[in-house]
Amino acid sequence: MDFGTLIGILLGSGLIGTAIIGVSTTLPDGPMTFVDSQSLMIVLGGTIAATAIAYPMRDVLALFKNIRAVFSSEKDSNKNTLEDIVELSDTARKGSAELEGALSGIKDPFLRDGVQMIVDGLDEESIQEILATRVENREARESAESSVFKTMGAFAPAFGMIGTLVGLVAMLFAMGTTGDGTDDGGDPAAKLGQAMGVALITTFYGALLANMFFNPMAAKLNSRIEKRNIKQNMIIDGIIMLRRRKHPILVREYLNSYLPPKDWKRED
Repeated sequence: MDFGTLIGILLGSGLIGTAIIGVSTTLPDGPMTFVDSQSLMIVLGGTIAATAIAYPMRDVLALFKNIRAVFSSEKDSNKNTLEDIVELSDTARKGSAELEGALSGIKDPFLRDGVQMIVDGLDEESIQEILATRVENREARESAESSVFKTMGAFAPAFGMIGTLVGLVAMLFAMGTTGDGTDDGGDPAAKLGQAMGVALITTFYGALLANMFFNPMAAKLNSRIEKRNIKQNMIIDGIIMLRRRKHPILVREYLNSYLPPKDWKRED
């Protein structure tokens, strides 16, 4: 569980909810004034429908998997990966047979594939080209997934405005019947004000969904893409150094460049 994501959603929802309660104390329906199912249907339904038009259905259905990924935490750190590569560098200097024996203990699949290429006798250029292509294609796939949330973040405010326009049209037509004998005697200004408030709720829903959920989720996924790029590029450099049978100290110092200085690993 990524507690940063959970804390952010709870904190944001709590602050917005507190503000809503504060401004709605004088309203007859209290905080429920801000709850309107029709407005939510327009914004959420319209956003999902437009996204389904813009993307293949498999990408839309993958939203649930990606939402789960936003709340999940990253298991392995670059520090642990660096330590694994340094240990493998000592094994690689002993020979391919010893390196092959260490394959079963490698947890990271990307690192394991690179070591397997060394064991299989692939040349340095081929290893680097294959692994770099995998990084590029993995980044393209994950960027396409995050772009779905980014697109929803752009659609939600637009459908919020559409809902507002629907409410305004209904309100303006209602103004034409006010005082023509069909009115029930209520205050026309109060009725129009209430209708205007309901119309603006859709804009509120659109802005809230876009800036509280969709855009932050896209940013979270993009951040993780960048972190995976750093990690896998570090692994590629590590694999090349294993292929060249570099000394563990040299491997450690070189790969430290991928870590913040406070996380640099030193020789015990």
